[in-house]
Amino acid sequence: MPTLAELKLGQRARVEGIEGADALSQRLMEMGLLEGEKVELIAVAPLGDPLEIRLNDCRLSLRKAEAARVQIAYL
Repeated sequence: MPTLAELKLGQRARVEGIEGADALSQRLMEMGLLEGEKVELIAVAPLGDPLEIRLNDCRLSLRKAEAARVQIAYL
């Protein structure tokens, strides 16, 4: 299944789930990355890490390792 780390600039997707059951997974869910939410990749740092995503009216910056745990479906 594709992950948030694989999105290209400007692409949109729907969150399908988060891998793992640890503190990082819980934190990602607390930030709003819940099943069914729509996200868009809006910026990538010059060296490719971190990624900036739009989630509802918020902007989140995630490391690629964190984004790789978020499973998505392309829109």
